[in-house]
Amino acid sequence: MGSQLKKRIMVSYEAEYCVSHEPNFQEEEIWILFHGYGQLAEFFIRRFLPFDEKYRLFIAPEATNYSYLKDYSGRVGANWMTSHERELAIENNHRYLDQLVDGILSQFENAPKVHVFGFSQGVATATRWASRWKGNVNKFVLWAGGFAHDLQLNVSKEKFVDTEFISVLGDQDEFVNSENLQKQEKMVRLLEKKMKRINFSGGHIIDSEVLKGFFGKK
Repeated sequence: MGSQLKKRIMVSYEAEYCVSHEPNFQEEEIWILFHGYGQLAEFFIRRFLPFDEKYRLFIAPEATNYSYLKDYSGRVGANWMTSHERELAIENNHRYLDQLVDGILSQFENAPKVHVFGFSQGVATATRWASRWKGNVNKFVLWAGGFAHDLQLNVSKEKFVDTEFISVLGDQDEFVNSENLQKQEKMVRLLEKKMKRINFSGGHIIDSEVLKGFFGKK
């Protein structure tokens, strides 16, 4: 009597990402933007286009898991992972993001500063990836989300030693409660990081006025 076997195969696939302008590879800073659950990169990056500059490039990777947002037709959104084959999705994300970011950075003669902006589900994905990426992040914005709960703390503590962290939360965010706030406070203590905190009046959104504060004129 045979038994069912589940196997894996490594394949090449195409993934999409958006940039705020055609890179000239003279930019002094790049921002890697991680969208939230059910969003698409082309719409997510639009919030940042008013802050695009010759010296500043925004790069928005798009997650590779897609689904209809309601029923079986209509609008489609992307997500970084679900509970199904979660570990496999994480490893695929790492390979994809490494190849994307390293490929862009390799074309710079003078390395730019690298900043990361994560929103909602994108925050956990961003922190998890950045903690393992070979490069260093200068500034890290955690908006409406927190550190991945499965970070390797010893590795992450060393990796983020020179990284500036900023947490942004709306006071009416329906996805934030006291329990997950306490868990995040514990992660901050374990990572031995100082966290700048910004709160605004609103829900699970990116507030335009608060966003302006990150991109002052040079």
